[in-house]
Amino acid sequence: MRGHGLCCAETWNQGGGGINNMNEKKYRRFRDFYPFYLSEHANKVSRRLHFTGTSLALALLITSVATQRWWLIAVALLQGYAFAWVGHFFFEHNKPATFKYPGFSLMGDWRLWWEILTGKLRF
Repeated sequence: MRGHGLCCAETWNQGGGGINNMNEKKYRRFRDFYPFYLSEHANKVSRRLHFTGTSLALALLITSVATQRWWLIAVALLQGYAFAWVGHFFFEHNKPATFKYPGFSLMGDWRLWWEILTGKLRF
């Protein structure tokens, strides 16, 4: 995978005879994870897609609460991830961190959104 920034040494697994990634970085704190998250979102188009998807998700969540149409929560999640995954698969050419770090990834999405909104990160 391009641009993941992790050190993965392949070693021989003595028990089963297979290949194992022994040195893969595991994130336990969000502050350690976020630089990795940003490295996975370096492409400008991908960041714009994430920002757009998160903004639409927020609008749908607010609409869901205001109208008590709770099914809009599912729509918010689906379309938010759809925008983000298009960014990953077609522009970043990497696998979304959602699959390995779902909680940190969601936190990263909202922090990225906030940092773009406030001008800390370029849109």
